[in-house]
Amino acid sequence: MRELAQWLQATSLSETIQSVQWLIPLLQSIHIVTIGVVFVSSLMIALRVLGRMRADEPFAEVWDRFAPWMWIGLIVLAVTGLTLVIGEPVRELGAVSFWVKMTLIAIGVASTALLGRSLRPVAIGAPFSVAARSSAAALIVLWLAIIFFGRAIAYDVEVWGALAQ
Repeated sequence: MRELAQWLQATSLSETIQSVQWLIPLLQSIHIVTIGVVFVSSLMIALRVLGRMRADEPFAEVWDRFAPWMWIGLIVLAVTGLTLVIGEPVRELGAVSFWVKMTLIAIGVASTALLGRSLRPVAIGAPFSVAARSSAAALIVLWLAIIFFGRAIAYDVEVWGALAQ
């Protein structure tokens, strides 16, 4: 992976991204704000399942309101994240936290989509199963872990110690 990261860092695209001093901070800012949008959208969906928010609305209505924000946010995250990886490949691809975050994102996206698909037909007032409520709570924890590991990329050695080297 180190060879790939070093090769990518030497490409003209990576060098261009690195040379525009304001580009990486701008991309990071957009990435961080969009993480908030994705997290809050997912949180609202999970809280509906837990009966803590919008319990008077059908799940499908809550899903239809917040899922588009989440999916569009994930696209923005993919674009800004990919550009950041191209701009700083050695830092990103060499970080254990980056790979943990990517794995958790794949799990989070698939789990959220599955939750939405399976609970969409639930009628208003019908109770959600213990499994559905447990899944919703786990999704909240999962998205918080994704945020943590994303931030931990900058402190990979301090977080992972010898594993990061």
